[in-house]
Amino acid sequence: MTAEAAFREARARVVAALTARFRDLDLAEEAFADACLATVTAWRKQGPPLDTTAWLYRAAHRRAVDALRRRRVRANAAFDERPPPPTPEDSVLNIDEPIPDERLRLIFICCHPAIAAEARAALTLKVVCGLSTERLARAFLVAEPAMLQRITRAKRKIRDAGVPFETPRREMWAERLEAVLATLEIAYGQAYEDAAGLSDAAGLAGEVLRLSGVLAQLLPAEPEVLGLAALVRLAEARRPARLASDGAMVPLSEQDTALWDSTLIREGADLLDRAGRLKQAGPYQLMAAIHAGHTTRIESGSTPWRDILGLYDALLHVRPSPVVAVNRAVALAEVAGPIAGLEALDAVAVSRLEGWRPIHAARAALLERAGRSAEAAVALQAALALDPPPGERLFLTRKLRALEQTPC
Repeated sequence: MTAEAAFREARARVVAALTARFRDLDLAEEAFADACLATVTAWRKQGPPLDTTAWLYRAAHRRAVDALRRRRVRANAAFDERPPPPTPEDSVLNIDEPIPDERLRLIFICCHPAIAAEARAALTLKVVCGLSTERLARAFLVAEPAMLQRITRAKRKIRDAGVPFETPRREMWAERLEAVLATLEIAYGQAYEDAAGLSDAAGLAGEVLRLSGVLAQLLPAEPEVLGLAALVRLAEARRPARLASDGAMVPLSEQDTALWDSTLIREGADLLDRAGRLKQAGPYQLMAAIHAGHTTRIESGSTPWRDILGLYDALLHVRPSPVVAVNRAVALAEVAGPIAGLEALDAVAVSRLEGWRPIHAARAALLERAGRSAEAAVALQAALALDPPPGERLFLTRKLRALEQTPC
């Protein structure tokens, strides 16, 4: 494992534990970053440790204590107390088993209702998952300076409001649950974006799979919790078929269903059935149902596009967004033809999605189906200009070359 991969894997556990220990998000992030820099030099000389996470936690803990000492010195206050005694975090970080409690605690802290609604998920993804501000801006379809401002304000609010660094009582979960689910949804979306699993968000897929399962166990009577857990499993089931042997992305419609993970599909279907029995429909159940619709191709050999279009119509009603509208347009094209799909795309607020790669890829596919190869090539060039992951870049590049060779 490379040092970068080790840092990505350890980050959430270490930052969560440091935050719980020192009650300071900025201090935790800065101490972890400093520990990573020092680690690169140390490992070159000594080689990597047996337990990377524990090593990084100890190194970051020392740097956090040093930073607090320097703060007190600068404030002309004596610092004559001993370093903090060992805590439970020190011990659990030496255990190989995953520790969901610390990460869930930090997620719930960052989703505190005192923080502005639009900033809760972004702050959590930044602190817990370590996603860059640039990536978060793309995920939320806003400018990078605006995203940085959101995160900065949210951290300041936590500090100034004295938000407690502890898991809220169960009766307080409801007011934070929507933001928690949105955080997990976006985290998984960032991980799913790269079929090859090479991005800085790649490790989040397994983490969200696990955490959504933990939440489903903790809140078995919450239909949207079950819906999100189902959604993640049904989407993750397709991962083995998303990449061709040469590394190119394989579109959903062309994937070999024999490669899909039947265990995850069964788990997702069971969770979706349980959610349905609670008779309280919501957006996560609708999204999971869309993914479940695609899985029926295993048995029937075809995709029930009319049913999927109906589900997108319902989703657009309960959670309207340009992204949902784009996906609905693609489904509409399967039912009513590419011209209808293009007309639906034209009705979307495209200006906000100019930096969102999927809309250009979708437009290119529909233009190609409509016989408008030159326009499809322009759309593909726009998608390629937005820095797609390696697998998608290879797929889009091949499509572009094929279009350029098509006779006019």
